[in-house]
Amino acid sequence: MAMRRDGDVQADLIVSWSDIPRSPGHAFYDKLQKLLVDAGFDRFVEEACQAYYAARMGAPSVPPGRYFRMLLIGYFEGIHSERGIVWRCSDSLSLREFLRLTTREKVPDHSWMSKTRSRLPHEVHDQIFAWVLGLVADHDLVKAERIGVDGSTMEANAALRTIVRRDTAETYREMLTRMAHESGIETPTADDLVRLDRKRTGKKLSNTDWESPVDPDAKVARMKNGSTRLGYKPEHAVDLDTGVIVAAPIHPADKGDTNTLEATLEAAARNLATVDMAPAPDTPCELVTDKGYHSREGLKALANGPWKTRISEPLPAKGILRWHGDEEAQKAVYANRARLKSHIGRKTMRKRGELVERSFAHVLDRGGMRRAWLRGRENLHKRYLIHVA
Repeated sequence: MAMRRDGDVQADLIVSWSDIPRSPGHAFYDKLQKLLVDAGFDRFVEEACQAYYAARMGAPSVPPGRYFRMLLIGYFEGIHSERGIVWRCSDSLSLREFLRLTTREKVPDHSWMSKTRSRLPHEVHDQIFAWVLGLVADHDLVKAERIGVDGSTMEANAALRTIVRRDTAETYREMLTRMAHESGIETPTADDLVRLDRKRTGKKLSNTDWESPVDPDAKVARMKNGSTRLGYKPEHAVDLDTGVIVAAPIHPADKGDTNTLEATLEAAARNLATVDMAPAPDTPCELVTDKGYHSREGLKALANGPWKTRISEPLPAKGILRWHGDEEAQKAVYANRARLKSHIGRKTMRKRGELVERSFAHVLDRGGMRRAWLRGRENLHKRYLIHVA
């Protein structure tokens, strides 16, 4: 057999249909494509987006189903940026088939994805999430009997060094330079500023005093790895019988667990109502959380409602608890404690630690959303909903 030598590559002027390379297929994406087509995904998406497209003006746009498919690819491939999603789709024949592209069609660029996301409102993304939840419920994967709630952190697409004071719009470096001049240093060096910043008293980065000019929704917070960054707080409500996420709001990073629980439960109840499984006072759903969500007022508000609490209790302080005549809070705390100490309560708490934490590992770490590449909480939540879906 003679050896063929590589030389300059000349593009073909004419290529027959039989010579065009085709994908051998991808087991996962082929099955997912069949699932979406059989369920009428593209028809539903086009009807949901119809009101936001012009009836007769200009050239036809890219189908909206292709936009949502590209976001799904971003999750499955663990790609955090939209430029990376476009590059990956352009480089794979199997992903081109999943996007339902013809041989002559190009993969839409990242600017088209940004325009489509900005023009489609948050309600459309909520509808897609609810549609996927309904599809999952049709396969008996939503029980809505035990819901676990927990929060995590997501780093924002804004650097901490760009923050400015809310009152004077002064940057952090400008503030240190001004303080150096006031202390008698006329031309401070970088080392002088670092030394001054280290020794000054009352040093803190409060969200009431500082903000990010590029992403005002991002808040200064402590990340899971211990670093201080600008970030957001995603919170998941997970069905503890199946592991399905029934709600995934994104809250400001400076809000505590007790302050965000109510909004998360409202989102969970609203999504469960779309599949006729919303909790009610006569048929309550168990709410399972860690000790960060425990508070007297919170337990009192949830008592005798659609949520039966199993909220982990912090270690008691020394001495006896004083209720100051608040018998409702006392009954709610003691009832929650009794449910926790039961055999079912201990088993449920172990389930919460397994499934809720796993959902963050899937979406944030494996799914590429631990660091955001979009700005604005609502803008970011649009993509996050499709990742969770």
